[in-house]
Amino acid sequence: MFTRTKFLTFAVLFLALAVRPAAALVSIDVTEGESRPLPIAIPYFSGQVRDDQIAAQISDVVLADLQSSGLFAPLDRAGYIEQTLGVSTMPRFQDWRAIGAEALVTGSVTREQGDRLKVEFRLWDPLQEQQVVGQQFFTTPENWRRVAHIVADAIYQRLTGETGYFDTRIVFVGESGPKNARVKRLAIMDQDGANLTYLTDGSNLVLTPRFSPVGQLVTYMSYEGAQPQVYLLDIETGRRELLGNFDNMTFAPRFSPDGSRVVLSLEDGGNANIYAMDLRSRQMQRLTSAAAIDTAPSYSPDGSQIVFESDRGGAQQLYVMGADGSNPTRISFGDGRYSTPVWSPRGDLIAFTKQSQGRFAIGVMRPDGTGERILTSGYHNEGPTWAPNGRVLAFFRESGGPQGGASIYTVDITGRNERRLDIGTLASDPAWSPLR
Repeated sequence: MFTRTKFLTFAVLFLALAVRPAAALVSIDVTEGESRPLPIAIPYFSGQVRDDQIAAQISDVVLADLQSSGLFAPLDRAGYIEQTLGVSTMPRFQDWRAIGAEALVTGSVTREQGDRLKVEFRLWDPLQEQQVVGQQFFTTPENWRRVAHIVADAIYQRLTGETGYFDTRIVFVGESGPKNARVKRLAIMDQDGANLTYLTDGSNLVLTPRFSPVGQLVTYMSYEGAQPQVYLLDIETGRRELLGNFDNMTFAPRFSPDGSRVVLSLEDGGNANIYAMDLRSRQMQRLTSAAAIDTAPSYSPDGSQIVFESDRGGAQQLYVMGADGSNPTRISFGDGRYSTPVWSPRGDLIAFTKQSQGRFAIGVMRPDGTGERILTSGYHNEGPTWAPNGRVLAFFRESGGPQGGASIYTVDITGRNERRLDIGTLASDPAWSPLR
């Protein structure tokens, strides 16, 4: 079980303020045009003899994080001219320009009193021959991977002007066993697939986990009786509680932006309607009352609106209404069926699953329904979830065949950078955490 005691509070020191304008070096393009990843050099961080391995591992994770974003092109270390470079040493900038590096990261790992680590890095601009930023962090040796993600976030933010997303986690449903008898357990991992931990034992089927935008709460569905119930789980303490004792089937719980409410769908007489529950008072507010199946609600980041799917028009389509249930308006009008909408943390896009002509696609559209774009399609894609900076989506893809199963993928909002997460198990229903 994940516990708070595993982590120390990070002490952060800024070694130098940026000495150049704050304009980003990487241009983020959301159109169909091509963009050029920034060539960046990330030599192995230096370390004392006992910490050489941790220093190398931190360097590799920083490199992998930045490369996975699709915005950076790490240069092959075998081609470096300057091979020995300390964090306090001025680089030979001409050597880095000669191999095409437009950004350079140097770092070191040292052991402090009390067996804590000091991890220091500096970001350099070889073209302007100056330091861009430098920071140092103090933590325990077992926490090296999280430090690497934080370093990568700092570099990403400084070079793109956007908040990073590497120091995050994804909660999901881990699957094992034969296809006709899958065991499904609630699980959590770092956003790159590392540090996999199971949160339930698999004795009961679990579905649709969702992260709270504040704190460390997860809501999910569990079949522990005659019908599914919604639970709240504190992933740091392991404390679990039933959200409510509902008389009918419950579906698709999701938190409000401030974490004070959960919006969900309740089945009643063949229809399903959307309700909001105040987590303190446990009072329910009914938001829809159509003779239809209304489900998969998701709040806008300011909490003023909700997007949901409904078949009230004869087929699954997307609708937006006020957070109080007022003025439901259809926004999807393309061919096929639309489902699992989720509002971007930036508020500018809504992601969805679209089924058309026997294929499942992950796409995005503006909140008014305009600008629909398909990012990826395949045999069975479903369940988009946003990274906290609104630039990357995770989803799961089901493969066909008698032994087929689900895997989690990520794709950026251009649709050009798609990656499969190497988890070591079948996985579905991902939900991205906020920055830690």
